[in-house]
Amino acid sequence: MVEMARFRALAALVTVVCACGDASRSDETTFDGSAESPGDTSSGGTTTPGTTGTAASTGSESVDDSSGADGPIFDVGMQETGESGGPVDICKVGDDGDGSGPCRMQAPADSFAPVLQWSWAGQDGFDDSIVTPLVANLTDDNADGEIDLCDTPDILVTVNAGTCADAHLFLLDGATGTLHFEIATPVARASTPAIGDIDGDGLPEIVAQTGSSNGCSGNSVSAFEHDGAPKWTTPIPGLAGEHAVALADLDNDDDVEILINHAVLDQDGGIVQNLADTGGDSFYWTSTAAADLDDDGDLEVVLGRSAFHHDGTPLFTSDIAPGHPAIGDIDADGLPEIILIQSTGFSILEHDGTLKLGPVNPTGDSDWRRPATIHDLDGDDVSEFAVSSSNHYTSFEGNATVNWSAPVADLSGLASGTAFDFLGDSVAEAIYADETQLWVFDGLTGAVQMQAPRGSITIIEYPVVADVDNDGSAEIVVVTNHNDAHPVVQVFRDEMDRWIQARRIWNQHTYHVTNVREDATIPQFEAPHWTLLNTFRTNAQIEGGSVCRPEG
Repeated sequence: MVEMARFRALAALVTVVCACGDASRSDETTFDGSAESPGDTSSGGTTTPGTTGTAASTGSESVDDSSGADGPIFDVGMQETGESGGPVDICKVGDDGDGSGPCRMQAPADSFAPVLQWSWAGQDGFDDSIVTPLVANLTDDNADGEIDLCDTPDILVTVNAGTCADAHLFLLDGATGTLHFEIATPVARASTPAIGDIDGDGLPEIVAQTGSSNGCSGNSVSAFEHDGAPKWTTPIPGLAGEHAVALADLDNDDDVEILINHAVLDQDGGIVQNLADTGGDSFYWTSTAAADLDDDGDLEVVLGRSAFHHDGTPLFTSDIAPGHPAIGDIDADGLPEIILIQSTGFSILEHDGTLKLGPVNPTGDSDWRRPATIHDLDGDDVSEFAVSSSNHYTSFEGNATVNWSAPVADLSGLASGTAFDFLGDSVAEAIYADETQLWVFDGLTGAVQMQAPRGSITIIEYPVVADVDNDGSAEIVVVTNHNDAHPVVQVFRDEMDRWIQARRIWNQHTYHVTNVREDATIPQFEAPHWTLLNTFRTNAQIEGGSVCRPEG
């Protein structure tokens, strides 16, 4: 069945290329790789947007309101006969996203032709976002009584009304930018929520940092149902700053835990642990992660310079400078390392907390603090990591050797990046957004593949890649803040939807594919991602409804 599905998906890809092969389209803003100096706010490499398309909702501009809607939908909704002879419903999740087979689909070599699919300008004065956008199915778009993979994915954005002003959560339709609903409960303006089915009811919830004081910081965590209805709120003693929420089943009991800075909560909002250390820059911004570092079958809470068992006992602690963790096997020894991005450089820790390398500052920049991305960028079947510092976005080998370094302008914040192999040619593209531009770099050489204007004070946000409209082709989602010239949300796609299909979910800041299924359920037993895709803060390619494993 999987081979048949892959064949049909490949045939669908050919159909899209042929059906959409009119290169004369002028109803979209196009972006090319023409270089500008970092910090230049001109549009560079753009053509004048056409007037085709209708506004999806107040504050939304749909640049191309067809966006492949009448074309084939890959890998979803088909009923096929499996090896057992029974029907296979590809509207439902079929695997845990572990990269069980090789990726075979490949787009034409000239397929990197990004265009603006739609944008959303915010509403009612809420027009700034400094938080990573999230992607998941939270609405029943086809009115069949279920929320599943045959519905259009949705984009959750945290939007504020100015510096240190309260932020609200807005849910947008991934295909058009239409506003589904707004959650009016004030949330911390630079805290990344998380999406997942925390209570086992088959529907995803939204978990966010609340109890804000004029938007900056927050002393509580709140959960909301998939439709935005309040579920519970828990004050967290000692919680200050703005932090990324993460979800994981730490102890394999089929109950989801919620991680935020030093606190661990259960699915009902009860405080399980208040850990003894924190892992973020000056403890104000953190991105806590979960991983089975000691190979005992359950997950540890990874704060950065320290990690704790699910019962709160330390696995290791360190007195090195705190920072943001990224976890992966970057030296090909089969064991995970922790890349700890600190204020003035980075360190690499072994899985047991032993300092392997650092702190180092290869670019000489004065400010780092930005969480790392792990991905096989150059197609050599070994994962590299990419990090932003104040003036550079740099790809490193596992021993901190520089592969390439591109100039960027990010003197203000903590923005991270991501990566995706849009063409399926084993060389991924590295994606990053600085204060004025969305950048896409060739993963092998660092050459600029795309730049598009945006504006940001770059706190904790980064672009994400997902199939947000369920058309079988990946899109890029990026947010903007403190810049009236650009919309709050922009979604970019290939002009003919030829990019390889990505998963249809991105549920938290420390996303690493095996931490969540496409239907937003959290696995009871999370597979160690470094033994499979070996990625962190990047998405996976899917074929035939399943995650596939890129071949180097």
